[in-house]
Amino acid sequence: MTSRSPKVTARPSSEARAVARTQTLIKGENGIGTVRKTTLPGGLRIVTETLPSVRSATFGIWAHVGSRDETPALNGATHYLEHLLFKGTRRRSALDISSALDAVGGEMNAFTAKEYTCYYARVLDADLPLAIDVVSDMLTGSLIREEDVDVERGAILEEIAMTEDDPGDCVHDLFAHTMFGDNALGRPVLGTVDTVNALTADRIRRFYKKHYDPTHLVVAAAGNIDHNKVVRQVRAAFEKAGALKEPDATPIAPRDGRRTIRTAGRVELIGRKTEQAHVVLGMPGLARTDERRWALGVLNTALGGGMSSRLFQEVREKRGLAYSVYSYTSGFADCGLFGVYAGCRPSQVHDVLKICRDELDTVAQDGLSDEEIGRAIGQLRGSTVLGLEDTGALMNRIGKSELCWGEQMSVDDMLTRIAAVTPDEVREVARDILGQRPSLSVIGPLKDKQASRLNEAVA
Repeated sequence: MTSRSPKVTARPSSEARAVARTQTLIKGENGIGTVRKTTLPGGLRIVTETLPSVRSATFGIWAHVGSRDETPALNGATHYLEHLLFKGTRRRSALDISSALDAVGGEMNAFTAKEYTCYYARVLDADLPLAIDVVSDMLTGSLIREEDVDVERGAILEEIAMTEDDPGDCVHDLFAHTMFGDNALGRPVLGTVDTVNALTADRIRRFYKKHYDPTHLVVAAAGNIDHNKVVRQVRAAFEKAGALKEPDATPIAPRDGRRTIRTAGRVELIGRKTEQAHVVLGMPGLARTDERRWALGVLNTALGGGMSSRLFQEVREKRGLAYSVYSYTSGFADCGLFGVYAGCRPSQVHDVLKICRDELDTVAQDGLSDEEIGRAIGQLRGSTVLGLEDTGALMNRIGKSELCWGEQMSVDDMLTRIAAVTPDEVREVARDILGQRPSLSVIGPLKDKQASRLNEAVA
């Protein structure tokens, strides 16, 4: 059993080095599952979760920057920078970076989202010092040379083309645009062909210097590790790069703000010669800090989160109208989305949309049965635990929690919170979210008469 513990165990200061502040955030049994946090002078935060029973460790650095921090002219800069940090530093070439991890059988990658970016490496526990040194070097010593920008531009344009060739993926970008319009949350993380072609090395360097300050970073490590050793190794790597220069700097706070999505009844269609029509029908959801998110998670699971869910049963099992149909939620700092996705034959798109809309309306008006809610709670609790069975997932949880919430919640606390959701809370959030007029995004080869009928789904 784990529990929160606010106890501070600060290391003693010395004249030579400013003091680091260490806290035990979650105290596990016999050290298993213990989460600790150290804030270094200069504002760099380091969080770790100890799991002595494994032989691996995952190390990541999270940056408080995503595509929503870009201006229209900089659209795609965050993702472009993600690529460039693998292209070489003052100490290592691009080949040195990749070969260092390959030589020990490690895995290294990165991902960019709308509100954060993460760079990580998964290695054997004995090779964790190498992973720390390489990833920290990438984050603090990237050269961002003109020639690398030119070479990587081609790779990014190919990535955009690859995404465009996958309408099941592309339709979610279209749905974000349908809901948010032409602002940072509505624009694609990858950028567009025009914006990527317009980005220069100088503009990307300025973006890098602005957003990769230690106060904007969270270091996270999970696995068979020792917190104090990780802190010493990270501190040494950042000091070697001269990245810890301002002892009094404080970490940037989690994002906040109030954004109201007023979109309702919008329809966006991209005509494309595909075998299926890909649709997302949805409406505004909840911000990730909204306390109702637990009830929304249960609602989402019951409505479209598994083979026993309403949408799967009605669309696929009973009628065979789609192979893939599901619902999902996306929570941001100040707003959110709720969507229903389906891929089906173009001739069946209106039947699928009618069934989905009818189910949303029915659940909004009548709610879910106690049996459905109980099953969804059990499913959500099980999937939460099973989704945290490797060190990469643990690193993601503690890193994202520190960056986005500024706090940690133990798995036991999460399971307790899910189990505490009541049928009334689920029915209330169903009325609030599903009772809104939806919007619709479609990619597929719809004919004029079919396209003209799409408004029926959002009327």
